[in-house]
Parts: sequence; structure tokens; C-alpha cells
Amino acid sequence: MILIIDDDSAVRSSLSFMLKRAGYAVMDAPGPREAMDIVRVEEPALILMDMNFSLSTTGEEGLTLLKQVKVFRPDVPVILMTAWGSIQLAVQGMQTGAFDFITKPWNNAALLQRIETALELTAVSKDLPEEVDFTLTRNHIIGKSKGLMNVLNTVARIAHTNAPVLITGESGTGKELIAEAIHINSQRVRQPFVKVNLGGISQSLFESEMFGHKKGAFTDASADRMGRFEMANKGTIFLDEIGDLDPSCQVKLLRVLQDQTFEILGDSRPRKVDVRVVSATNADLRKMVSERTFREDLFYRINLITVQLPSLRERREDIPLLARHFADRQAELNRLPRTEFSTDALNFLSRLPYPGNIRELKNLVERTILVSGKSVLDATDFDGQYLRHDEPVRAGENSSFAGMTLDEIERQTILQALDQYKGNLSQVAVTLGISRAALYRRLEKYNISYE
Repeated sequence: MILIIDDDSAVRSSLSFMLKRAGYAVMDAPGPREAMDIVRVEEPALILMDMNFSLSTTGEEGLTLLKQVKVFRPDVPVILMTAWGSIQLAVQGMQTGAFDFITKPWNNAALLQRIETALELTAVSKDLPEEVDFTLTRNHIIGKSKGLMNVLNTVARIAHTNAPVLITGESGTGKELIAEAIHINSQRVRQPFVKVNLGGISQSLFESEMFGHKKGAFTDASADRMGRFEMANKGTIFLDEIGDLDPSCQVKLLRVLQDQTFEILGDSRPRKVDVRVVSATNADLRKMVSERTFREDLFYRINLITVQLPSLRERREDIPLLARHFADRQAELNRLPRTEFSTDALNFLSRLPYPGNIRELKNLVERTILVSGKSVLDATDFDGQYLRHDEPVRAGENSSFAGMTLDEIERQTILQALDQYKGNLSQVAVTLGISRAALYRRLEKYNISYE
């Protein structure tokens, strides 16, 4: 049963009609007192609740009701309803424990999809044990460490839903592969998987790139262009580096995520789209929200589910498996004989700090194979190709990084790279296996001058 709480009888009637047609049992209440009478006796599967009632225009009455509902029914998902101009109320509600929010007027299809997602995720959390033996299509995700297994366990639980997912983790940890795994294991697998690097889209091109344009919409619009959201219709859109999105573009993205409608430049007709949104970032979005560089309402819209990826330093037992995988791929792509690793080589690789994570390991393995030309690699081969700090890390010796914190190791590695490549940031980023944007963030983090 779904409980609708709204003091507008027309809203209650409209929602009841829609939900009943969709096969749901429905009850409704015009205000907090009537709602709590129902909540104390019944256990709704989900609650749709307005934030403003006739006695209050500030939302305080709605927030108070939400807190009371969560006391009596803490596991029941609550979807809040509010006007577009009052989204901050919904954000406060999310902080209080609401599952999701919609704005009025709502899109029926988008609302039904969110209701279905909320019910599916609630059922998953109730019915499945903590550790589940899932059959999961991994798609080149290599490893068996506990940290990786926890990630894949989460992917298996939520892949079949339409829940928006935020993938976080350091640069080079494999966020795109996890996004692809979510899509491949979802019901949308036969539909498009569209990747967008938001950090590479300028403010001026954002609307054209994401929503498309009609011929003649602006000076250089010589032909119609389909936007990324329309390309991803019925499938999944992967918004990589969402933390790098210009603040002026964030509200435009929020609107399409809110009701899954958009307008093409040069055409004012609203277009509907059905996409699942998976986002990724290596930035601290909560910190960015507190610094007002990332919209709080957008933050809550994209991270209904958060998947935190471990760094390679936190899954060292996977390094030999990954190294062999990259070597086999290199042999296959370049039609080379299969390369083997000595025990010393694997021990050497397993002790490195990897500020660039899996991407850095991949680059190191591939570079060493191509440069050495040997069929069996040992520690000295990798030692010669590894961009290290003051002393080499040799097999059988204590690591020269012993006693240093991970931040100190990373800072020293970056400083050496800057010195070796005479400040060429592009070459430093490639060698470390990280993006230029990630390198800039690290330079700022460690107060390293690069000019």
C-alpha cells in the first residue's frame, strides 16, 4: 500500500488514480494528524508526502511529520513532493531521512519509476543476507580482494533497479568499469551505454553536447545534432568527472535528472527521455557542497546509491592478478608471445604506492613489456621503468617508503616526476597514470608549485 499525504484534494485524487492504474493499493491523508493515524495502524510500503501544508509555507510542518514517520516506520521509504522553487526543503528532508524527492508538477513516468526503484531497493535490503553468492558479469574487472568483492556485491544488488548511482574513488581505480558492470547486469543491457566526461565539456558547449541542437540554433550549428541524453534513451548514461562540472551547468543537469525531460537548443518542445544515471567522481562532493561549489540538491539527486571503490593500495592481493591480465591483453593486442613474471617481479609490483592506482599499474606493465622485450620479467625490469622516489624499491629489500604516510609517498612521487619531466604536466600525468584534472587536484592538495 502507498500512502499519499497532501492537503490538496486534487493532488491526492490525481496521484491515487495514477497509482491504482499502475496496480498499487492506495490510502491518502490530507494532513499530518490524519497521516499519523494511518501510519500508527498500517505499514505502508511507501509514502508520498507533500512538504507544505495549509498551516505552513516554510515546510517546518512537513519536516516535523517526516521525523515522526521515521520514528514509527524507519524502514518505509518516503518520497517528498515540493515545488521547484522550494527544492531546499526537499534537501532538508533528504538530510532527515527521506528516500527521494520530486517537484511539482511531476512527470508520471518518472514518478512511477522512482516508486518502483524505492520499492525494489527496500525489498533488496530486507530480503538478501549480508553476503550473497551472485553470478555477475564482470567485464574485465579483475580481483578477489575483500574490498572489490564488497563493491561487486553492491553492484549485483542494485544493478537490476533504476536507482541513480554515484561511484567514488581515486583516479584510476576503475570507476568506468564498475559503471559498465552496472549497465551490463541491468535490464537495460540491450540498450545504449553512453559515456560523458563532464570535465571535458565547456560551459558554452554543455547544452548542445548534452541535449542537442537544431540546425541554425546558433552561428556554428550547420546541422542537427543529437545530444547525449537522447542517445542514451532507454539505456544508461555515465556522467564521469561530475565533480568538475561548471556550477552554471549543474542546474541544467538537475532539471533533466529531476523529471527526465529536456529541450533541444533551437526547439522549445519538451522531449522525454528514459535513462538510468550513473555518475562518477574522484572529488569530495560533500566538501564541495559545504564550500558551495557543488549543488546540494544535485548531490542528493545523483547518489541514491553510493559505491566507494578501494584504492589499489587497499587491495594489494589483486596486483599479481591485474599484472598478469594486463600482460595477456598486451600480448593479444600486439600479437606478442605471452610474458611471464618472476616471483621477485610480483613482489616488487605488490609493494609500490600507486598514486595512479590500476591505471598506473597498467601503464607500468605495458611499458616494461614493450621496452624489455623479454619473455620473463624480473624486478630489475620493472625497477628500470618505475618512476620512483629517491631510492629504488628492490625485490627482497625493505621498501624505501617504509615509515612514510601514503600522502608523503604520493607527494614525493609527484615531485620526482615533475623534476624528471621538467614540469611537463601532460607527461607527468601519463607517467603516473592519472588524468590532468586529477594531477591538478593533487598539486593543489600538496601545495606544489608547477609554474
